[in-house]
Amino acid sequence: MAVRITDECISCEACASECPVAAILEEGNEKNPNEDYFYVKPESCVECVEHADAPRCAEACPTEGAIVWDMPYTEEFNDYYASRNDEGIYKIREHKKKGLMLPIVKSQKFNEAISIAQREAAEFVQEF
Repeated sequence: MAVRITDECISCEACASECPVAAILEEGNEKNPNEDYFYVKPESCVECVEHADAPRCAEACPTEGAIVWDMPYTEEFNDYYASRNDEGIYKIREHKKKGLMLPIVKSQKFNEAISIAQREAAEFVQEF
């Protein structure tokens, strides 16, 4: 993953239709760990790399701070995603044969221009 939707989300649905990989789930979806706002599936998000110049969800979002950078979905951050999945922050898909689809199983593309410091600070994607 590389972007995350925060509790600033107003559930306007503007982001979901813009996602080229269908990584955004509405609140109430059984695969969404958030009850009150939308959710980006980290195992699916590609930050729109090879789809657009910037994450399309953030371009469509009318709410400042609703979409922030998160860590790259790569092997280097496997423990990060595993622990946050265990905590219920993420609800990473479980494949019948491959198991939990953590970055060690399948990494995702990410925008290398975004520094780890920006990701750790959960900077707003809209400012990219």
